[in-house]
Amino acid sequence: MANRTVKDANSIHGTNPQYLVEKIIRTRIYESKYWKEECFGLTAELVVDKAMELKFVGGVYGGNIKPTPFLCLTLKMLQIQPEKDIIVEFIKNEDFKYVRLLGAMYMRLTGTAVDCYKYLEPLYNDYRKIKTQNRNGEFELMHVDEFIDELLHAERVCDIILPRLQRRQVLEEAEMLDPRVSALEEDLDEVESSEEDDEEDEKPERLHSPEPHRWSYRNNNRRSRSPRWWVLFQILCLSYIYLFSFLQVTKTNFFSVTAGADLQGSKGKALLDRVKIAFYFIYTLLSFI
Repeated sequence: MANRTVKDANSIHGTNPQYLVEKIIRTRIYESKYWKEECFGLTAELVVDKAMELKFVGGVYGGNIKPTPFLCLTLKMLQIQPEKDIIVEFIKNEDFKYVRLLGAMYMRLTGTAVDCYKYLEPLYNDYRKIKTQNRNGEFELMHVDEFIDELLHAERVCDIILPRLQRRQVLEEAEMLDPRVSALEEDLDEVESSEEDDEEDEKPERLHSPEPHRWSYRNNNRRSRSPRWWVLFQILCLSYIYLFSFLQVTKTNFFSVTAGADLQGSKGKALLDRVKIAFYFIYTLLSFI
């Protein structure tokens, strides 16, 4: 009598709700100590207290197939079949993560495809850590969103074969579900909008930059110009110094140099060449004016 489904329970997926768990595993659960001591006489209200005591999730473990408390409570909920509102409150419970996972597991086993996507997808934003027990009895680290992803995409979770779930794309095309918007997409949109605002704020600053800076930048690329009289004065001084130095070396008179008198031999030719070079130098300086 203690292992039978309640009389007023509705069939789930065309069968007894307890039959969603395989017979061998169901038998092991009935024979387990946790089922006999902790799950006997539980009601929908008392299941919450037991769910709050859960410390990990898992299916069966060990060589003799021992069920975990999480699996025992899942079968108990299939047996007593609590109302949908209670399951929704389980899923929305943010204080106890294992209560939330128990409600999500039951919703995935008994709910419709629309309800599964509607109530389980928001749990993708829950990144809390949970403990899972594998077949060898060892504990592994996991996250709530990973467990929810397995419920929506895997064929077997906690050693229970999950009912077939209709694809979300089909439900969207039938207008039974709205397109899912990821929280990451919202964050990306906010980042892009903030970057655009920053760029718009930087543009006026570039356009209305102070005039001195702009002119100083332009003036750096230009060659500074001096008055022409000052340039001419510099050229005359340089040419005078150049000629005076040559005349001092050769010990000749300036007038004799210009007239070409007493210039004989190689020394005279060298002096004329230097004079020519001086005049070429003056010519090149004048060309830059």
